[in-house]
Amino acid sequence: MAPEELQQDNSPLPMDTVSKEKRSEIMSKIRGKDTKPEKIVRSLLHSMGYRFRLHRKDLPGKPDIVLPKYKTVIFVHGCFWHGHSICQDGHIPKSNSDYWKSKIDNNIRRDKKNMSLLSNSGWSYVIIWECETNNLNILEQRIKSELELR
Repeated sequence: MAPEELQQDNSPLPMDTVSKEKRSEIMSKIRGKDTKPEKIVRSLLHSMGYRFRLHRKDLPGKPDIVLPKYKTVIFVHGCFWHGHSICQDGHIPKSNSDYWKSKIDNNIRRDKKNMSLLSNSGWSYVIIWECETNNLNILEQRIKSELELR
């Protein structure tokens, strides 16, 4: 077995269960905006009576949801893509882990920079994790409490 086919502990790398072409097709279907969690949050906000704008390009990070009246933005983060450390979906895959760690670390670094830029320009932000969209009652209470503070 070639050295590049071994992990650091000299055990073989796990094989991908799909072809390279199929993996490419799967990955191409991952959306950057209008994701299912985003749509859930938008629907909930709308039912709660909040009005908002989407993906304003003039704000750092092009926030998923912008509530101009509250000068607040909402980012709906995917647990995997943004490194949600307390969620089971936020772990680094064992296969090609250096690549994924670097990619997710860059996303986290970019997120922190955008949050800082927003705060410095007088905007508040709320991060809603993908896993939080599984319980709408809790999410509704969280949104109410976050926006009542504004």
